[in-house]
Amino acid sequence: MSSTAGNRHTSAAPNTPDAPDLPSAPTALVVGASRGLGHAIAAELLDRGWHVFGTVRDTTARTPLHDLADRSDGRVTVEHLDINEPAHLAPLHDRLAARRLDLLLVNAGTTNNVDTPIGAVPTADFVDIMVTNALGPMRVIEALEDLVPDTGLIAAMSSGQGSITNNTTGGREVYRGSKAALNMFLRGFAARQAGTRRALVLMAPGWIRTALGGPDVPYTIEESVPLIVDVLLSRQGTPGLAYLDRWGKTVPW
Repeated sequence: MSSTAGNRHTSAAPNTPDAPDLPSAPTALVVGASRGLGHAIAAELLDRGWHVFGTVRDTTARTPLHDLADRSDGRVTVEHLDINEPAHLAPLHDRLAARRLDLLLVNAGTTNNVDTPIGAVPTADFVDIMVTNALGPMRVIEALEDLVPDTGLIAAMSSGQGSITNNTTGGREVYRGSKAALNMFLRGFAARQAGTRRALVLMAPGWIRTALGGPDVPYTIEESVPLIVDVLLSRQGTPGLAYLDRWGKTVPW
């Protein structure tokens, strides 16, 4: 089983007193940015002039996010968060409390053997996938949403496989169910946000060549991430929840 859920690491360069303060630059928190899709999104935002906080889960390993931070002139900060550890959330909130998050993006994903039918999935695997893909991201959003202004954007990395309507082939049943659960949970959160101007996005990025997606897939990170970021940022200032693919098309629930 593979996981890209927040990737464990203590902050190599936490919010230190001498870190540059760039109030004019928009700020993003990308949860799960150590490598793969999350790291590429952090790099894309950096290239577009954003200040980026990215989380890693491993407290011992150096990651591509650390390399990005080293060459960012202080505009990328590495933070520590394991989304499966609720106790990590309050300290992260405290460290970011003085910041305005124009974008909060929770990028998390794990899966099991794609051919295992739901009735044969071990309970431990089921719990791990559901917590990592659905409960963990919502805990992050609930804990940090007050740092996102009324004009900001909250997004979670879902999947087209979370679409109940589009499931005509079966397979990847726990993964599909976890992403459908995430969709439902964020829709409930959106209902509680009714009347605000806050934008909410469930992003279905498509099948991308990552550690989770595998090597034999049609789309590369390099061609996909600019499209994903375009769609996310296009939703700024648009109230309510949208479930979108990387071309900005609505995915059926």
